[in-house]
Amino acid sequence: MRRIVCLLGSPRRNGNSAAMAQALCEAAQNAGAEAQTFALNTLDYKGCQGCLQCKTKAEACVLRDDLTEVLEAVRGCDALVLATPVYFGEVSAQLKGFIDRCYSFLTPDYACNKEKRTRLVPGKTFCMVIAQGHPREDLFTDIFPRYAYFFNWLGFTESRVLRACKVYHLGDAKRRDEVLDQARALGRELAIGPSPSPARPQGS
Repeated sequence: MRRIVCLLGSPRRNGNSAAMAQALCEAAQNAGAEAQTFALNTLDYKGCQGCLQCKTKAEACVLRDDLTEVLEAVRGCDALVLATPVYFGEVSAQLKGFIDRCYSFLTPDYACNKEKRTRLVPGKTFCMVIAQGHPREDLFTDIFPRYAYFFNWLGFTESRVLRACKVYHLGDAKRRDEVLDQARALGRELAIGPSPSPARPQGS
């Protein structure tokens, strides 16, 4: 059974990104996966303190707060879903705080040894669910590739995105059947996992 961890970055539990993530997770569970959801805005945690303990004396983040459980869940997941609204052209502050704490997953020599860059088991799938109020699809397109790049460093070898524009008012995403259908399709995909590579002939 594949394990999916979903982080809700919006301060609104029933916001548009949360509705999209909920449809995704329900479809994944119906397809046989386990889905665990954390609403970041309900947790008490700090951003990265730049103490560098995870690069000198510890194998994990030394801060002990509500994000400790979340980081452990991510360590054991097969797929990570980050759901966020677009706030001032960026992910929410709640989600950015989590992302910065993922620095603890990098090894001490990550900058010079890409073969031993991460403490996570490789092969995980990274997914972003993005709710954008602005109707222009050409704006803020840098959010997903930018974070997919960094999570690739952490061992996430597959990346997926679900992005909906013009979902500004509360409930807009729930009224967009095509958006929810895409979320459900992505959930089923995450439940199945990436297709295995074709077998290579012996001696190749």
